[in-house]
Amino acid sequence: MKFVNEYRDGQIAQKYARALSFLVSKSWTIMEICGGQTHSIVKYGIDQLLPPEITLIHGPGCPVCVTPIELIDEAIAIANQDNTILCSFGDMLRVPGSQHDLLSIKATGKDIRIVYSPLDAIKIAQDNPTKEVVFFGVGFETTAPATAMSVYQAFNLGLKNFSILVSHVLVPPAMEALLSSPETRVQGFLLAGHVCTIMGYTQYEPIAQKYQIPLVVTGFEPVDILQGIYMCIKQLEENRHEVENQYSRSVKKEGNENAQKIITEVFKIVNRNWRGIGEIAESGLGLQDKYIDFDASHKFNLTIEKANQNIECISGLILQGIKKPQECSAFGNNCTPEHPLGAPMVSSEGACAAYYRYRQV
Repeated sequence: MKFVNEYRDGQIAQKYARALSFLVSKSWTIMEICGGQTHSIVKYGIDQLLPPEITLIHGPGCPVCVTPIELIDEAIAIANQDNTILCSFGDMLRVPGSQHDLLSIKATGKDIRIVYSPLDAIKIAQDNPTKEVVFFGVGFETTAPATAMSVYQAFNLGLKNFSILVSHVLVPPAMEALLSSPETRVQGFLLAGHVCTIMGYTQYEPIAQKYQIPLVVTGFEPVDILQGIYMCIKQLEENRHEVENQYSRSVKKEGNENAQKIITEVFKIVNRNWRGIGEIAESGLGLQDKYIDFDASHKFNLTIEKANQNIECISGLILQGIKKPQECSAFGNNCTPEHPLGAPMVSSEGACAAYYRYRQV
């Protein structure tokens, strides 16, 4: 299969691993920013192929994982309203709120539906004019265009019974928050290829210069990741700090300008609370005033108190690359995919889920 099989070629992967062993001369720590990359790394044992001088740590690149507890609680409160249909991606249903998750609420008979696109929720709203239909909009810049398009369509259709609960977050501010922390271990970044497909990568150039750190736009298959690591280590060894593009088959420097236009039309940049990390300035998207009637938080006007994470769960440290999943005492014991304490254990992009699935002894 073109663009798949050749990027899973074991001989090519071994070639990059050998090349890295000749290239590296000192210890380096690289963070992949995307949960999809984390799963590939753990599934294919990429980290175990690398020379011991290279350490990979996992970043906050799982949007489901960083969705704050109070937004889960708000989604549950909305789902509990009469004559309401809550639509969500499947990953969100198992993420624990302060007391419950959406799946347990669905089991009580509430109308919670898994959709594959926010545009599916538009059709549901059209088919159910007497009910309020709410889409739980979660994701990085990758999924923001589709959410924005659903709001734009609802506005132009005059669809009064549709709204979104917004939890879109942005990658560059999160990277800056990590790099400015005194606890940071990051010396280079693998950037998320799908985010850069939408946004391009010019916005990362100031970060590379400010923090004197190499950034490599990287794909998701094993050879992609090994090539991205090689490019990053080569920069580190040569004392360079640039933005390079490994994922050129998908990513252009300017990104997808049409997708960017719909994001800018519908959304504005806001501060956002990240689960396990805290508030990061200008790291989220909220609806422009023109579209405020489609903001579920505004429409339902619910008072939701902030909740603290389970004290056993160290997902905040894991999302910041300070700890790895197996360093959590609850991992595989009190915290499993069937009974998760935190979101990284249930999300398809969560680091804990990856380690539980592929590294359990």
